[in-house]
Amino acid sequence: MVLKIVDAIQAKVGTNIIVDGEACTVRKVDISKTGKHGHAKCRMEAIGMISGNKKVFVVPGHDRLEVPVVNKMKAQVLSKGDKVVNVMNLENFETLDIACPEQEVFDSLVEGENCEYWEIEGAKVVKRKL
Repeated sequence: MVLKIVDAIQAKVGTNIIVDGEACTVRKVDISKTGKHGHAKCRMEAIGMISGNKKVFVVPGHDRLEVPVVNKMKAQVLSKGDKVVNVMNLENFETLDIACPEQEVFDSLVEGENCEYWEIEGAKVVKRKL
């Protein structure tokens, strides 16, 4: 569910955008202004928020980019499996199995302690230990 749309020129480093249907964070922006009747071009490098894939693309400066909704929630770790963490949401006490792609975060999680998970466009991922 997209609630906000920004122009390509307004996207700064750290802005979350949707690229090819995947939520990404902008890491680098180069804006080139062309000649007398041309349009500005934006070359962007973005990293996938869930997959970690790097995407490089060029768009006209007036193109509209979608900004994804990111909900950050707290949960208690119940158990750990193979790159999957079973957690209980601390707001509504719902039990969820959530992927944890980052090995450092997965190793730092301890049963009974709290963590933060993000819900990005319907996908959930554990991001850090609290």
